[in-house]
Amino acid sequence: MFEEYFSRQITLWGEDTQKSLQTKKVAIVGAGGLGSSLAYALGCSGIGDIDIIDFDTISYHNIHRQIAYSLEDIDKPKAHILASKIKAKNPFVQVTGYDMGFDEFAQKNHKQYDLILDATDNVEARAFIDSYAKDTNTPWVYGSVEEFMGQVCLFDESSFEAFNSSTHQASKGITAPMVMHIASLQANLALRYLAGLVVKKDVLYYIYFNKEGELITQKFNMPKRK
Repeated sequence: MFEEYFSRQITLWGEDTQKSLQTKKVAIVGAGGLGSSLAYALGCSGIGDIDIIDFDTISYHNIHRQIAYSLEDIDKPKAHILASKIKAKNPFVQVTGYDMGFDEFAQKNHKQYDLILDATDNVEARAFIDSYAKDTNTPWVYGSVEEFMGQVCLFDESSFEAFNSSTHQASKGITAPMVMHIASLQANLALRYLAGLVVKKDVLYYIYFNKEGELITQKFNMPKRK
């Protein structure tokens, strides 16, 4: 059954690599737009142990871009609902939802993760993830979306401190396809890293549409931690 479920990926990188993913532990911080897509992508790719952390409940305005949820899920805790959806799709994953903020979770949790994935929506939360990742020596994948643009980076030796939070402005809106696109890029970086494939770390990818409607990707090397 395992071989049949993951047959396409086993064809890609072999059974040993696929089985190695069963030993990996990841935390997804946030169960909104990015978190929904990340959980589906990684939960169905064979990651063995996934913790989903989010204090929020599902609202009507979430539904259009948070693909895991339906109208009947409104007012229910995001973390628990998302975990249940992933369990229903993949019998080989251990996934747990935590209905709390990441700061509270970090005080209670003693699990060592192979990777942390940022699916939050504010600079302060990401700064806390970065600090926690430093303290636990854990790489993490940053992702953010605004309007028709987004950013992705696999932080390892660099630091989120390079971002100046004082210049950050409130979002003017967001499109569902861009949310899914950025989450897909995060998931690809994560999956390659966890599968032991070559992946470029500490490079910020900035993806946006220019005035001519062309999709542009720019790359920036992030400074190392001090």
